[in-house]
Amino acid sequence: MTNNIIEVKNLTVRFSDFKAVDGISFSVKKGEIFGFLGANGAGKTTTIRTICGILNPTSGQVLVDGHDVSTSTAVLKPNIGYMSQKFTLYPDLTVRENIYFAGSLYDMKREDIKKRARIVFDFIGMEERHISGIVKHLSGGVKQMIALCATLLHDPRLVFLDEPTAGTSPQTRRDFWRLIKRLAENGKTVFVTTHYMDEAEYCDRIVLMDRGRIIACASPEGLKKEFFSHNPLELYMSDPDYLNGVKAEFDELGIGMSAVFGSNLRVFPEDYESFKNFAEKNKDKFTCKEIEPSLDDVFLKALKNGGGK
Repeated sequence: MTNNIIEVKNLTVRFSDFKAVDGISFSVKKGEIFGFLGANGAGKTTTIRTICGILNPTSGQVLVDGHDVSTSTAVLKPNIGYMSQKFTLYPDLTVRENIYFAGSLYDMKREDIKKRARIVFDFIGMEERHISGIVKHLSGGVKQMIALCATLLHDPRLVFLDEPTAGTSPQTRRDFWRLIKRLAENGKTVFVTTHYMDEAEYCDRIVLMDRGRIIACASPEGLKKEFFSHNPLELYMSDPDYLNGVKAEFDELGIGMSAVFGSNLRVFPEDYESFKNFAEKNKDKFTCKEIEPSLDDVFLKALKNGGGK
């Protein structure tokens, strides 16, 4: 008996001549927080919509709980909750009216909607003044929480959240991820897309996507170990005017990758002896310190290396 709730095998999705998803394969374990990361246009939303049965694959296969999504949408629907990128509730209705409408889409009885709504509102921490308010008058962060309530109303086992924190405040992002963690602790499987690399640290495993292809897949710590046998170095300039010249000289040596972070230069040396010589030569221009790699660093290196180390 497999522990995977999702199995994607050689999935390709085309729109006319455009290949949005290019032969990807991965699996998602039951009860994990699974992150799907990449820039806008990487293919994240297309993949989610295909797994949910909204789009048909051009080729390949998607299994959810052992069922092929191409032929079993009706069977899978009660077990899937999908919160899309775009806010889809009705702005001129109250929160409560929207929730009752969402429940009706799953053929829930009115009494069952009322019971589940109370549970979900308490779980989210929704205040009564928000529940009775007109949606269009509420803040963006509260609207996202309402959308999550609607997604969880029918108690799905598998929850898809597509860019759930996009455009929200830092506080809302933190609150949202606390809820995601609690969902997983309560036995839900959460599949979440984001382009915020710091959010991916909360995931059990993540996929990095670029132009429809998977370029890496592992836990956050696993990815850091995979792509960095040595930690990156942060170079602190003694004079900001040195920054561009130091970067140009480092890049010309061809001994690793570099990226500007504010007034500092982050370097990823592959030849440490050459870097030591470079640092000695420029010791009057900068000091350097070893730092822990971030998932931003991983993504940059994965892009550069085409998914390999």
